[in-house]
This record gives sequence, C-alpha cells and structure tokens, in this order.
Amino acid sequence: MKSFVVPFLVLGLAFSCSQPKEEVKTEAEPEASKFNHKPLVETIYTADPSAHVFEGKIYIYPSHDIETEVAEDDMGSHFDMKDYHVFSMEKPGGAVTDHGVALKLEDVAWAGRQLWAPDAAAKDGKYYLYFPAKDKNDIFKIGVAVSDRPEGPFTAEPEPIAGTFSMDPAVFQEGNEYFLLFGGIWGGQLQWYEDQKLIEGRKGPTDGIPTADQKALMPFIAKLGASMTELDEKPKEILILDENGEPIKAGDNNRRFFEAAWMHKYNGKYYLSYSTGDTHFIAYATGDSPYGPFTYQGNVLDPVEGWTNHHSIVEFEGKWYLFYHDTELSGKTPLRNIKMTELKYLPDGKIETVKSLK
Repeated sequence: MKSFVVPFLVLGLAFSCSQPKEEVKTEAEPEASKFNHKPLVETIYTADPSAHVFEGKIYIYPSHDIETEVAEDDMGSHFDMKDYHVFSMEKPGGAVTDHGVALKLEDVAWAGRQLWAPDAAAKDGKYYLYFPAKDKNDIFKIGVAVSDRPEGPFTAEPEPIAGTFSMDPAVFQEGNEYFLLFGGIWGGQLQWYEDQKLIEGRKGPTDGIPTADQKALMPFIAKLGASMTELDEKPKEILILDENGEPIKAGDNNRRFFEAAWMHKYNGKYYLSYSTGDTHFIAYATGDSPYGPFTYQGNVLDPVEGWTNHHSIVEFEGKWYLFYHDTELSGKTPLRNIKMTELKYLPDGKIETVKSLK
C-alpha cells in the first residue's frame, strides 16, 4: 500500500509545480444592484421630490426624513420631519447641490409637527414654498413661505392658507394662472372632512373612508390668488373616472386616489398623477381641463422598495423626467432617498410605465 501511495504523491507534486499558478481573488465581486436608478442624494434621507425648472436649473424640493423615536402607526406619525432642504442640478446626471436648510419647523408659528411633502412655484421674481404641517391641534393645514431665491431660505406666512386642508400640496402653472392641488387619505386626514368641513370625532386612519362600492375620495384643486399666498376660489373636487365614465370606487385600490397628486400638461392634455397608497402604484389619468374630470389611463411607476410612493414630473430641455423615492440606502420605510429617470410617452400619448426594480 505504501509503495503505491508515495510515488503517486511525488508525481502529483511534480505535476502541480510544473503548472502555472492560478491567480487567487481576495475580494468578492460586488453584487449587481437590483435597482434601476441611483439615489440623487446620499448625505441625508430625502423623499417626496417635487422638481421644477427655475433659472435654467432643475430645483428639487423634497421632504427630509430623519430617524425618530416616534412609534410607527397607520397615521404616519413616524414620518417626523422637521425641516426642508432644497437641491439643484445643472442638468440630468450632473452634480447635485444641497443648499442647506430652507425652512425649519420652529420658524412656522402655527405648526406643531410633521413637515410633510412640499412643492414650490415662481412668480415675478419671488419663490413660494407650499408645505403641509400639523397645527397645534394635530390637524394638517397647508402653509406657504416666500423667498427671493429658489433655494431659500424661506419665510413662512404667519397663518396657514385659508380654505386649505389635508396635505400634499402641488402647484400647477399654466401661463399666468397657478393652481394648488392637495389631499391625501389615512394619515393625510382627508377622510375626516365632509363638504370641506372637519367632522368632530373622526380620529383613526379609516374613520370616514367610503365603503368599497362608494365613490372614492378625490383630490382638490383651487386657483391661487395674485399674491400666491391665498386661494382665489373655493376648492373643487377633481373627479377621477374609470373607462365607463364612472367615478373610481373606494374599493378599487389599484386605481383610486390615495395621496401625492401632481399635474402636468403634454400635447394639449392635462395629466393628473397620484399615489394609490396601499397598492404602491403611481397611477395617472388624463383630462381636458385642470379641474377635470380625468379618465384613468394606467401607471406611471410600478411599486418601489418601501411602503410609500410619491413623485413629480417635469420637462427639461425637451425631455421629460420622473422624480420619485424608494428605500435603497436604508431599507427602512421612513428613511427614503430621491431618484430620477427619463419619462417616455407612447405615440398615443400614454406614458410608458417606469420600473424601479430590475
């Protein structure tokens, strides 16, 4: 047995020494990302990006996520934002500049907590930041702050905008007219109102939500006054209809409005896009007037990683871009990061659905 084994080992060693050694890799190959788009900002957590083109640049107005000890609940109490940062970029793919804090919670006299998703507008050399916050009674109102620069800092008006309620303000400009859209269910408290009046006793996220076979709650729109700090009319409900011309039902969770209304215009048509909330789509509908009605068409964006979804759509130098958020950096729903990608239209005017994951 021994006389067989030794020659075999010697032969094997001689053979191995005569062969070139293979290179040994000491570092593991990086895993391929499952995400289609990269975060725009990695120094702080950001969400709900509202993008606009001001002074030839893209300016982004997101909310600022922070780590908090507030317990998670269906009213979104764990989204405990306390200030806003403004970001800008010279062009898509370019460097992103953080202009620092533009507005803080303690600088808003009427606000108690939770500076949620904002938006911005420009008129006659002034810039306006529209934002939701809970007042001292824990009811969401919409405020406005003013600056001489798109990046701020902004000075808040002493009171919220009269006639507004709920959250997620978004401004649509057409010529010299500006329209404020707003509303959101569950944590956004829209379900606590009837005929635009707060109903006493409603407290939970589903108190006041219609039954599945009833018309869903819809976002609201109102023209802004010349000062840009007040409404020029009583808000009107924006109807979102199905293919049969009937209002989307409350139980149609894949298509009904939840929050994050945004409006843009393309080839003469008005596009109303919004989050479906618990089904995680950014859906859209089209109409012939900013006041609607709008007919459901499909999805702008498929679900992202993370529970929430909030977006904006803007044109820059002849191309359209979608801004949104997910949780790539943290993996945690309340700690999000903003992203962007080009948005493409089909020949019939429909939007090609964006997929955030590979």
